[in-house]
Amino acid sequence: MQKIRNIAVIAHVDHGKTTLVDGLLEQSGTFGSHEQHDERAMDSNDIEKERGITILSKNTAIRYKDYKINIIDTPGHADFGGEVERVLKMVDGVLVLVDAYEGVMPQTKFVVKKMLALGKKPIVVINKIDKPSAEPDRVVDEMFDLFADMGATDEQQDFPVIYAAARDGIAKLDMDEEGGDFQCIFETIINEVPEPEGDAANPLQAQVFTLDYDNYVGKIGISRIFNGTVRKGDNVMLAKSDGEMVKGKISKLIGFHGLNRMEIDEAEAGDIVAFAGMETVDVGDTIADPDNPVALDPMHIEEPTLTVVFAVNDSPLAGQEGKHVTSNKLKDRLEFEMRTNVAMRLETVGEGKFKVSGRGELQITVLAENMRREGYEFSISRPEVIVKEINGVKCEPFEHLVIDVPEDLSGTVIERLGKRKAEMKSMLPMGQGFQRIEFEIPARALIGFRGQFLTDTKGEGVMNHSFLEFRPFSGSVESRSYGALISMTDGETLAFSLFGIQDRGVLFIGVQTKVYEGMIIGEHSRSNDLVVNPIKGKAQSNVRSSGADEAIKLVPPRDMSLERALEWIEDDELLEVTPLNIRIRKKYLTENERKRHSRKTK
Repeated sequence: MQKIRNIAVIAHVDHGKTTLVDGLLEQSGTFGSHEQHDERAMDSNDIEKERGITILSKNTAIRYKDYKINIIDTPGHADFGGEVERVLKMVDGVLVLVDAYEGVMPQTKFVVKKMLALGKKPIVVINKIDKPSAEPDRVVDEMFDLFADMGATDEQQDFPVIYAAARDGIAKLDMDEEGGDFQCIFETIINEVPEPEGDAANPLQAQVFTLDYDNYVGKIGISRIFNGTVRKGDNVMLAKSDGEMVKGKISKLIGFHGLNRMEIDEAEAGDIVAFAGMETVDVGDTIADPDNPVALDPMHIEEPTLTVVFAVNDSPLAGQEGKHVTSNKLKDRLEFEMRTNVAMRLETVGEGKFKVSGRGELQITVLAENMRREGYEFSISRPEVIVKEINGVKCEPFEHLVIDVPEDLSGTVIERLGKRKAEMKSMLPMGQGFQRIEFEIPARALIGFRGQFLTDTKGEGVMNHSFLEFRPFSGSVESRSYGALISMTDGETLAFSLFGIQDRGVLFIGVQTKVYEGMIIGEHSRSNDLVVNPIKGKAQSNVRSSGADEAIKLVPPRDMSLERALEWIEDDELLEVTPLNIRIRKKYLTENERKRHSRKTK
């Protein structure tokens, strides 16, 4: 029997989970001295590397002495909370990471609540102790309070604390010690995390917690073996969450070591492995013994809270920049995403229109960004929250919002949020002139708020939110307070006309940009929409005039990223996404159509 320990690393976004896992791989000797590897080696896809966030949970295994330690690195962003919940069921102990200055954040509360409910044993790691503003003792007290508030058992309350600066490979059990390496983390894991339960002699029981896909072998289920032994080529029974039993065969068994996956011949209870061979496998399914199939408890997967409509791009510039532009291609790509992404839902709502539901804007924009990099061209509508009827009452999702703002700017932010139906719950000084304010707010009130918030706090504010619950509908919420500058004609923009337009608001585009009628080129400084002509050149005459050669100075346009544009648009606007550009447009391109439509809606 192997000596195995299974742990997950959980924390708020950007508290250093992936960096810690890097250090564990490094100091366990998993990487050979000749091996080259990147920083944050577990963040494998381009978007994860660029943004410095983990989007998909990933597993790795390290050897320490004669132990095998399976480690799962989880996402820290609230939109991927469902992923964390599933992973926690697969492990026996948890490393809870907390920033030594920021302390307990919304996502820390969210993941700790899930962990305690499942009865897991925590090890608290206070990370980033090398920050000049670090206050490790305050953060340890915050964690004790949090565990007490969440109803932790006495055993869970008695958690070991490790102080670390993961980036520098330093960890110690006492703040007064000098230096120190990750040895104390390995020893704490071995001593504190219980051995996996289950017996290799029992009939097989394994549960799938994440899916992967390979073009050669099809769907891959990454799963934890709770009982029994599994071998390559075994006939097994797949117990679906709805009770259906499907016969299958394991064509490939894959084990993990460091960043590598390798084919193995057998694995036994307690280990985490991947297998291929069953196309119908889903998250939460049980792989069981064909002679004695006993299903494990199915997993609860969190409901989506937001929907957007992906549609075929029908603008005047459609089909010029993308490789995949038809509704069939779009549908195939979205269906492919649904195979491995269990937190999202897809339904067809019309000719070339697909409603995609997810946990939040980030999850949807990550999908859109991946698609545009793969050469897809499409349009996206404004996000809408999912409204449910519970016991005959119309209910909407509410979020727990935590903001850190400079003290002198907190009044402005509180006033803004008050108009958006937010209810203030607490206000604490954070030191260094900052305040932490907590709110409960309808999820739809947060759509489009981030840009306004950054402007109000001069870019210094930090905001984080996580899903709270469904509550009765709270009435209408204030939305964008500025109108749009809309192009009245097709062509390429000229500096002369943009110079005249820039006094009317903020431009989103520069010179020599292709525009079309109905495309939005900027934000109006007033609340109404304004139709402008961005392609008008200067009228030439053969008479000299005294003011002829005034220098044209253009203000740099506002850079509209995918997230920012999606938050900015209103219900009558769309986002046109191509591999090269992100354009904002009105749903109805001509002014006559817009007038006719607004009359109908009135």
